[in-house]
Amino acid sequence: MQRKLAERELTEEGPRRSNGARKRRRSVTVNLAESPLAWLHARGHLDDRLFDAGERLRADYERAQLGPNVTMRWDPVRVKTTGDTGLSPTERQIAAKDRFDGALREAGKGLQDILWRVVCGCESLPAAEKALDWPARSGKLVLRLALDRVADFYRIG
Repeated sequence: MQRKLAERELTEEGPRRSNGARKRRRSVTVNLAESPLAWLHARGHLDDRLFDAGERLRADYERAQLGPNVTMRWDPVRVKTTGDTGLSPTERQIAAKDRFDGALREAGKGLQDILWRVVCGCESLPAAEKALDWPARSGKLVLRLALDRVADFYRIG
């Protein structure tokens, strides 16, 4: 995994000293290249099965090229196909979109929002909870339910 480390200051919130002053500020080193899903997995909040399901979903999202795009594509045109699948790049893109759509359908309507925001949109759980107007700390449970269904879809045991 790529590492892009940066120093971040913790927020000023927290207990005050008896004289009313805030405690000394602290900072932490964070990896800016780490996805929210990898962060949860590294800290034991997601097991390997759920992490693998999320990574498969994000891989299909990226292969299907569903993210924001520029209008002009400057990719070279390839006539010869690569890989053992024998599919053209367009066919591989369509197959990835079909898998992505199937995985979201398997997750269900109530779980698709948090799944897309955290896994594909790389939003942190607190940011996703706030955007969805959910109570704090509810997103982790809902995300785990969604990833469990996605793991079933991808047949990850």
